[in-house]
Formats: sequence, C-alpha cells, structure tokens
Amino acid sequence: MRILVGVKRVIDYAVKIRVANSRVVTENVKHSMNPFDEIAVEEAVRLKEKKHASEILAVSIGPTKSQETLRTALALGADKAFHVEVAENEEVQPLQVAKALKAIVEKEKPDLVLLGKQAIDDDSNQTGQMLAGLLGWPQATFASKVDLNGRDLTVTREVDGGLETVKSKLPAVVTVDLRLNEPRYASLPNIMKAKKKPLTKLTPAELGVDMTPRLQILEVSEPPKRSGGKKVGSVDELIEKLKNEAGVI
Repeated sequence: MRILVGVKRVIDYAVKIRVANSRVVTENVKHSMNPFDEIAVEEAVRLKEKKHASEILAVSIGPTKSQETLRTALALGADKAFHVEVAENEEVQPLQVAKALKAIVEKEKPDLVLLGKQAIDDDSNQTGQMLAGLLGWPQATFASKVDLNGRDLTVTREVDGGLETVKSKLPAVVTVDLRLNEPRYASLPNIMKAKKKPLTKLTPAELGVDMTPRLQILEVSEPPKRSGGKKVGSVDELIEKLKNEAGVI
C-alpha cells in the first residue's frame, strides 16, 4: 500500500504575524512545515512501521523554498517527494491545490491520502474535502485515531458533541487533527539520508492545472488592540456602561 501526504510551507507557528500594506509580511520570517501536516507525515510513518504501507510519497505545492519542507518530510520517513513549483508570491488556493493533488494521485495511484485538516496561514480547511470530491473517494476529516485492517479503514474523528467513528474502504482521503499523534524529531542521520532521496519537480502546466485564483482578498488587517478593563461599583453602573459606552444592549 502507498500513502500520499500533502505538506505545506507556512510561517512558523511561533512567529508573531505582522501585517503591512494589507498583506501578511513573509519576507525574512522563519517558515516551517504546517503543524497539521507534520502530524499527517508522522501517522504515515507509523502506518509504515506497522507494515500497513510500503511507500510514503510527500507532495508540496509552492515556491522553490518548499523543497526544504519536502526534505524535512523525507527526513521524517517519507520515501519520495514531489514539488509542484509556483512563483514566490503567487497565491495558491485550496481548489487549485486539490486539483494538483488529484493529478498526482491519478498518476502515482496511492491507496490513502493523508492531509492536515487545515493550514495555519489561511485556515481554509477545504483541500481534503475538495480532493475527495474530485476523486470520488470516501473521506474522513478531523481524525484523532486511524486504524487499518487490510483494505478496511476506521477513523475516529472529533466533532462538536464528542467523537464519531467512520468506516470506509480504501482508497480514501483522511485529514488529521492535533490529537492523532505527537510528531517525532528528525535525527541527524535521517536528515543526511533525506538529501539523497528522490525529489521530482513538476509544474502546474504539466499537471494540467490552472493556478489562477478564484477568490480575491480585498483587505488584510490586524485585529484592533484591546483597551484596558474597568471596574464598576454596581449592577446598575454595569448596565449603564454596556448600554451607553459599549452599545451592546
């Protein structure tokens, strides 16, 4: 069985986001693999260690520096990598990503696709669902536990009311949540080995995908700074301030 894992290069989760000229500043800012995608890679490696999978394919769609993210995935245990290269400042939206992944899936024939439930830069939470729809495959989102028994897939997923168990046959698309596992660190020997693992470069044109954005972002702004709190002496004073100052009642 082969597993395909999508990985995205994003601004590191520990970096404070800055906005200038109605856009997020990405220059001279530390980037890393999307945390949810790290969990997807870890789960693929664990499935391979349990002899459920024979090969792990990592895919990233982004500028040249996305190859660093792919090398990280290779160091963590992926066997091959595919880089769909786009221009440095080109916006890549979920539908285009899903179409590119669909083209690679149809070529490489994986049995299972693992994706992070969302990327922490745009928080779209759409790519996995769109990919499943385009492929006509079953999907299980927000996975907190994944079990395989031959071609039978059982996923425990997190929902508002608690946990839900979903069963399906392979092939399938699964998007992973934070509680699925804790990703390992890449060891130095594996980092060195990753440099020799195959990384195939592709273009959207080779995959037959038009990367033209369908959505337009009109404005990006930081949330307003919070003002200091106030103490009130009575309920009547609280109601008066909520009504006349805050305007919420």
